[in-house]
Amino acid sequence: MKLSNFLLFFLLFINLYNVSLAKDPSDLINEIVDEAATVLSSDDPVESKIIKLNDIAERSVDINGIGMYTLGKYRKSINEEQKSKYQKLFRSYFLKSFSSRLVDYTNPRINVVSQKKINDKYTIVNSILEATSKRPQVKIDWRIYTKNPKRPLIRDLIVEGLSLARTQKEEFNSIIQNNDGDINALFKTLEEFLIK
Repeated sequence: MKLSNFLLFFLLFINLYNVSLAKDPSDLINEIVDEAATVLSSDDPVESKIIKLNDIAERSVDINGIGMYTLGKYRKSINEEQKSKYQKLFRSYFLKSFSSRLVDYTNPRINVVSQKKINDKYTIVNSILEATSKRPQVKIDWRIYTKNPKRPLIRDLIVEGLSLARTQKEEFNSIIQNNDGDINALFKTLEEFLIK
């Protein structure tokens, strides 16, 4: 009896410990935004900023998950070698496009407004990119993958109602369709982007 009580207590402790380690999706976004703002407002050279921004992305974004989503129906028809090549190309493509878009911002002010748990796997965090003299206010929703509550990851950004992942998926699918379903056409497009 004592042993079973001990095991029950131990399991309860482990469960509570795991819950306490869970990261709130809003906190994740606040941390990322603060870290990125620090990088962007620094006097570091552009190359250094890009390295730091990419590090933030690699830690907080589910790049592989987004990559497979953007491949759409074609992810089921490619072999393992093609999948591996695509994942490497997409990771490089994502990081380059992510950092090149962000590096022009000097001090983006993003305020988290609310969050809504969709299900056990997803939470939407709503935020506002404050207006400046050069740009209007922008509504940004972050789709957070929370299957592992200790390591939530960003799966999509919805900017003013437009899903960036879905837009990318449509673009990639269009490239493949316009080339008779040949995945190599997408590989070529990604490679050309990376050498610009």
